Amino acid sequence: MNILHISNYFYPHIGGIEQVARDCVNALAGSAEQRVFCFNAGKRDVFDEIDGCPVVRAGAIAKVASQSLSLSYGKRLKEQFRAFRPDVVIFHFPNPFAAHYLLKMLKKYPACKLIVWWHLDITRQKFLRNFFNGQTKRLLRRAEKIVATSPNYIEGSKFLPLYREKCVVVPNCANSERITVSEKARRAAAEIRARNGEKVVLFALGRHVPYKGMEYLVRASRLLGANYRIYIGGTGKLTPMLKELAAGDDKIVFLGKVDDDSRVAYTLACDIFCFPSVTKNEAFGLALVEAMALGKPAVTFTIAGSGVNYVSLNGVTGIEAENGDVPAYADAIERLAEDPSLRERYGAAAKERVETLFTEAVFRGNVRSLLETL
Repeated sequence: MNILHISNYFYPHIGGIEQVARDCVNALAGSAEQRVFCFNAGKRDVFDEIDGCPVVRAGAIAKVASQSLSLSYGKRLKEQFRAFRPDVVIFHFPNPFAAHYLLKMLKKYPACKLIVWWHLDITRQKFLRNFFNGQTKRLLRRAEKIVATSPNYIEGSKFLPLYREKCVVVPNCANSERITVSEKARRAAAEIRARNGEKVVLFALGRHVPYKGMEYLVRASRLLGANYRIYIGGTGKLTPMLKELAAGDDKIVFLGKVDDDSRVAYTLACDIFCFPSVTKNEAFGLALVEAMALGKPAVTFTIAGSGVNYVSLNGVTGIEAENGDVPAYADAIERLAEDPSLRERYGAAAKERVETLFTEAVFRGNVRSLLETL
């Protein structure tokens, strides 16, 4: 079986969709011939190999409303169909520019089966969403299977309930490399704990963009006592605003971009993992899964239609607060902070949930079973 994976970008480009696309390739290694087709961050076309799989990257000339544009995309995609003759295409959505060319190619290759890996609805770019409504429906009608990362997202999507009979849930996984605890990370975690003495340590990690909700955590900090230390990792366009909002609050430390050892160290050191995302743009939450894999209870918001509340269960692996409610978020943090046994119980349940549903082995089995149905 020849499988062509089509993603927006691909490793070493870092992103949630890119990580899942790579996990798909690795899950099928040895069971099929595979290629990856994606955009290149630069303007020239690039041909390389990742994890033993050929990767073709079409040069991008611009990005509009988060969508990459390329002059060579159609030509390179046509070459892949002619030379590789895929039996199956796994298409990672959203990617409307790529979908346009893919639908044209699928008309010429009717025997090729299509799996649409639905990461999230287009929500923020309303014009883009409305403009491509018809194309999205054509894509889903053509699909043999539609993969959602959680049952919550099927119910909350504008499109997926229309094609429920095609939908399959394949949760994302915690990449083993990203949750491996090195000796360096273990020593760093001990140093972080020593620096903070008896303080309750909170850790949050993510891009500083609106849907990640870091603003709500910063505001919640104002309602917490001095016995807390809040580490916020990541950067983004909202970083200056967040730092201004936190001015004078000595509890908060902005870490900037953190490497893998530092991410693991701060996760190990923290008492509570804060994941304050507030919209469906946060479709699943890989950072949340990784923290749970290391045995940390989480404080989240309730997000209608998002997989976040499928990953972490309220009253089982953590506590949910009503979406956007800053006092409720602070109260949830305080409840965990004041009850070490509750933290321990939720943390153990979080680790067990990951080991049951979100490991690479489970993901591999789910992906291979999906392909067998075709």
